[in-house]
Amino acid sequence: MYPRLRLRRLRKDNLRSLFRETKLSKDDFVVPIFVDENIKKPKPISSMPNYYRIPVEGITEEVESCMEKGLKAFILFGIPSYKDEIGSSAFAKDGVIQKAIRLAKNEFSDCVIITDVCLCEYTTHGHCGIVKDGVILNDETLPILGKIAVSHAESGADIVAPSGMMDGMVKAIRDALDAEGFTDVAIMSYSAKYASNFYSPFREAAESGYKFGDRKSYQMDFHNSDEALREVELDLKEGADIVMVKPALAYLDIIYKVKQKFKVPTAAYNVSGEYSMVKSAIERGWLSEDIIYEILIAIKRAGADLIISYHAKEIADKIP
Repeated sequence: MYPRLRLRRLRKDNLRSLFRETKLSKDDFVVPIFVDENIKKPKPISSMPNYYRIPVEGITEEVESCMEKGLKAFILFGIPSYKDEIGSSAFAKDGVIQKAIRLAKNEFSDCVIITDVCLCEYTTHGHCGIVKDGVILNDETLPILGKIAVSHAESGADIVAPSGMMDGMVKAIRDALDAEGFTDVAIMSYSAKYASNFYSPFREAAESGYKFGDRKSYQMDFHNSDEALREVELDLKEGADIVMVKPALAYLDIIYKVKQKFKVPTAAYNVSGEYSMVKSAIERGWLSEDIIYEILIAIKRAGADLIISYHAKEIADKIP
């Protein structure tokens, strides 16, 4: 007890780093990239300061710039030139993501390409599943998700990431991949994806806003935490290799519970709204840039093995 025991002894400037329990590594991060089939040069995203959509042909330059910083994992989101009711561009062999994967992998075979498997960016209605009479249909959506995943695997994706929160989506995708011989392609499921208010900037970035209603019938109620554990357990039983909690900053308790209960590779998505509010506060001088590092440490301390973050490129210059 005090005064013999003084915890401040290990907080001296030259000692602090030796006893840190949580440290960030560049291998902790996944860089989100928005690939737009409709542009020829990078396009700023107004609601996400210093973030851009890039043209398909710009994917190699973007990947190269990240790899020079020591970042090697990327998750791709596509903005297609054509949308329809079933999101057929999402599984087209010459689709925006399929082309981007091939370009990136041809140039950098050792990079890790993760692909978003969903319909919202590719449908005219903007929902994550097939719609009939204003209802998002679960079971009718599953075969299409399987087709999307297979098309991504054929193009060279290392990991596919279903994000639509359809019941049975992991099983449908695992079955589709295995049937086509892609048994080594991993699945990172958006297992606990909440119907959050933090997603608004993403909808501009990916042109994925919905034309009617909301997504509460398939994304989780943010009042619930036990339900997240049920979702994760089901996805693991269906064949998920990695599970994800989204968003991250306001859901640290969920990340912690998932990691503690299942002890499986766990990702957290530090989403667009979290990014934009922090960047806006920094631009106004209300917060120091050091807040970014603190937030990312909190996400990892909660239990995340992977952090998908729009801060990845800027933080890479500050960590080993």
